[in-house]
Amino acid sequence: MDWPLTPSLNPLRKLLRKRMNTAVNTSSAQSARAHTGPLSGMRVLDLTQIMAGPTCTMMLADMGADVVKIEKLPGGDDSRAYSDPRVNGVSAPFMIMNRNKRGLALNLKLAQGREVLLHMASQADVLVENFRGGTMEKLGLGFDVLLATNPGLICCSISGYGRTGPYADKGGFDLIAQGFSGLMSVTGEPGGPPVKTGNPVSDMNAGVLAATGVIAAYVHKLKTGQGQIVDTSLMDAALQQTCWHAAVFFATGNSPQPMGSAHLLTAPYQAFKASDGWLNIGGANQTNWERIAEVLGHPEWRTDPRYATNSDRMANLAPLVEAMNAVLATRTRAEWTQLLDAAGVPVGPVHTVGEALTHPQTLARGMVVDLVHPQAGSTRAVGCPVHFSQTPTQVTRPAPMLGEHTRELLREFGYADAQIDGFVAAGVAAEPK
Repeated sequence: MDWPLTPSLNPLRKLLRKRMNTAVNTSSAQSARAHTGPLSGMRVLDLTQIMAGPTCTMMLADMGADVVKIEKLPGGDDSRAYSDPRVNGVSAPFMIMNRNKRGLALNLKLAQGREVLLHMASQADVLVENFRGGTMEKLGLGFDVLLATNPGLICCSISGYGRTGPYADKGGFDLIAQGFSGLMSVTGEPGGPPVKTGNPVSDMNAGVLAATGVIAAYVHKLKTGQGQIVDTSLMDAALQQTCWHAAVFFATGNSPQPMGSAHLLTAPYQAFKASDGWLNIGGANQTNWERIAEVLGHPEWRTDPRYATNSDRMANLAPLVEAMNAVLATRTRAEWTQLLDAAGVPVGPVHTVGEALTHPQTLARGMVVDLVHPQAGSTRAVGCPVHFSQTPTQVTRPAPMLGEHTRELLREFGYADAQIDGFVAAGVAAEPK
């Protein structure tokens, strides 16, 4: 079949799309049969890299969407270059964020590459990007152009500060967002320097919020056929995590200070030291506090004026923690966990990452999955945290090699092998060597 080499926005596109519908619909049906998740049938173009965007598209892929990861040339996703750790030469961070996706390598700096993307966007449901503000517009791929190509397209933007406001064009990083939002000012020990959370909470939460927005927009599209722009940012995602602290500020005008593992509203609710390690005890209400006092062998604490009410305990947090640690140091973490569990007190160990990932409860929930990568070999990843009774999520595909599915995908979008060969020769697209 004589396909045009560079589809563009003209009347020929209508004919081209009509001629392609059968092939694309067949491919979508095959994808739906391969994955029975709730988003089966959704086609997503993923232009994201590193962390926030890949979190969003990974969640969509786990739930059944056909996610096409479109990586830049040369080099691909910047996380491919992370030197440590690597598994048989493959970046472990890249692999863990990009499972369940098919990979296409495309040079968007070339006109033909941009035309290929527009052609694909005309057949997609969702496009997700996390470039610096204005990048898509500079490429001639602004959301106005994309929505003109496909009015039903959902265009999701994950940026540093959002698409509006005086910082709209600024780049964003997790560390910067945590500082900007105030999260670092409430993290760490009292009197210590500002500390960021151990995980990239701004990046990860931005990805989760973006996935939520995409799914909500997809529901709207199914009702109306209308696409729209979904816009979130690392700043928004970090600010959303300050809800308790924001409540204090709005109510009192005072900014909360860091409290280590303690809660700013209730006590005792923090990490304590047993004889062989740390455990968390959640005395988040009066009943639990009275149970804690009984289990620790100090029923008199229940009526002690320093600890009788939550307000008393918050006002005397330091002596309370000292008194509890003195008792908890006499037994092991496991012993205290058993005793507090039996009394109905929320309690749990402070695990290392390794302990958490190998715990029987983690494994029972399917939160560790096994995959086989063509270069790295046998690998493991964190499973999908959302579970469905009728449309279960699946993690069956390892992260793609750079351009691994370029030919497969371009064929699905109507390009002949000779054209694909031309794209590869011209540096428009790439396949694995």
